[in-house]
Amino acid sequence: MTKYEIIIFWSDEDKSFIAEVPELPGCMADGKTYQEALSNAEIIINEWIETAKELEREIPHAKRRLMFA
Repeated sequence: MTKYEIIIFWSDEDKSFIAEVPELPGCMADGKTYQEALSNAEIIINEWIETAKELEREIPHAKRRLMFA
């Protein structure tokens, strides 16, 4: 399970759900269903991190969101 924020939205142009990971530049996935887009995003996050490690690039830490009661 990832700790990075994932934003999922429907794209009429692509006719699929798009999952963006804002904290990891260029990290996106898609899927025919919301759940498929989420699952694909989790896979691509791991691949993004593996590639960054291989290229010795900095890997951003997941930001924490503040919650107010």
